[in-house]
Amino acid sequence: MGSLGFWRLARQDPSWVAAVDPDGTEYTAGELLARADRLVHGLRDLGLRTGDGFCGLVPNGAEGLVLYLAALQAGWYYTPVNWHLTGPEIAYIVTDSEAKAFFVHERYAAEGARGAEPLEPGRRFAFGAVEGFRPASELTDGRPDTMPGDRTAGATMHYTSGTTGRPKGVRRPLSGLDPDDAAELMSFLPGLFGITPGPPNVHLVTSPNYHTAVTQFGGTALHMGHKLVFMDRWDAEEMLRLCERHGVTNSHMVPTQFKRLLSLPQEVRTRYDLSSLRWMIHAAAPCPVPVKWAMLDWWGDCVYEYYAATEGGGTIATPQDWRKHPGTVGSAWPISELLIVDDDHRPVPAGTRGTVYMKMSGLGFEYKGDPAKTAENRLREYFTVGDIGYLDDEGFLFLCDRKVDMIISGGANIYPAEVENELVVHPKVGDVAVFGVPDDEWGEQVKAVVEPAPGCVPGPELAEELLRSLEGRLARMKWPRTIDFVEVMPREPNGKLLRRKLRDPYWEGRDRAI
Repeated sequence: MGSLGFWRLARQDPSWVAAVDPDGTEYTAGELLARADRLVHGLRDLGLRTGDGFCGLVPNGAEGLVLYLAALQAGWYYTPVNWHLTGPEIAYIVTDSEAKAFFVHERYAAEGARGAEPLEPGRRFAFGAVEGFRPASELTDGRPDTMPGDRTAGATMHYTSGTTGRPKGVRRPLSGLDPDDAAELMSFLPGLFGITPGPPNVHLVTSPNYHTAVTQFGGTALHMGHKLVFMDRWDAEEMLRLCERHGVTNSHMVPTQFKRLLSLPQEVRTRYDLSSLRWMIHAAAPCPVPVKWAMLDWWGDCVYEYYAATEGGGTIATPQDWRKHPGTVGSAWPISELLIVDDDHRPVPAGTRGTVYMKMSGLGFEYKGDPAKTAENRLREYFTVGDIGYLDDEGFLFLCDRKVDMIISGGANIYPAEVENELVVHPKVGDVAVFGVPDDEWGEQVKAVVEPAPGCVPGPELAEELLRSLEGRLARMKWPRTIDFVEVMPREPNGKLLRRKLRDPYWEGRDRAI
């Protein structure tokens, strides 16, 4: 192997500025390396062994980066937790992941404390002050900053929801590789986009670090020697300012951010020097064709697209590919294969819609604790996340529909069943269906349709009461934006909800594929 991988690069040049926090604080590679090494020693003293895992409820910045770097050189699984979740939702992930430690930033103290209840107090650690938690510094103070022995590659384990609404941890077997070699191999993905190692490359982290792709692209950029610049809360003009100030070369974005950028006044859009941009990569939700054209016109041929999932991938569309095939999400990666099948799992010809299956060489996974779900999503060595699409004659993939029920709002996945499960327990709800409806800014917004219980009067007061009942039980980003009422919910005789019957009128004249 060569000289990529954060730990190698940091030992070679400890003075390199590897990360910049949202408040402007700079961290050298040497500082991050020392903190990560001390944390490995501290967690080993706590009893963590190869194959164990821990969770982090932390904002974008150096704390989460240190957790990531510690896990990936000590053979542990690191699970970043969505900070919009409520205490019970967090507790489920802490329990299901079998976390041996839980790190919470004081910003999320209230829900983090509720979520930590499954863990004994001695395994709860805080950045800042959180009642009932030990300061994270207790794990690191006085520990050596020497390289830990018996280093072996760890992994992140992100949680992705399914149709049951319960999140599932996507767990990959540990490779057993030297962490430095594993980190170098991770550079394969950015290499697909032509991203080069080393300075002057700068990666801007625009989205929450609990997203798989954000961790993946930020982590690989760091392992390639790029400086990471973290945003705390995404703001369109602030992003442009940071791009100019730091000479940003690459980032990972979602189409909602493109829409916000394009809505800036022209004088703001032209105020900043964006000549450093080289690889601005987007995914997570379909990008409307007019929006993509507008971004290419503004930023030039630095806008790349890909299609993948937490489970794996995938496709890539270079700017040139997309200009020739507008609307495509790209063609298969060199290590991937695509398969489009009908309802009987038979391959379909080019131009015919079907379920999209993917295969990625050398990277298997399982849904932790759910072999049935793992098997259900497999077709031989291929897997699917339930998307519908077709391949053109040149092998470029076009998506026609999303997962049957999933809502993608601002790049975030929201699963209707999880929302329905919380609403249906309300005594005034007879039946409920949740689905996505068009939203010009977010792509989709969450809509609930409720059949009131007998004797209950539908209307704004009931809608407000139902929404308030979700407080503390469901993250606000999952709350329905609006609630409509029907007399009788459409269901088949076997009880299956005819969701499309409810959803289609809201999409009349709109194409969910763009």
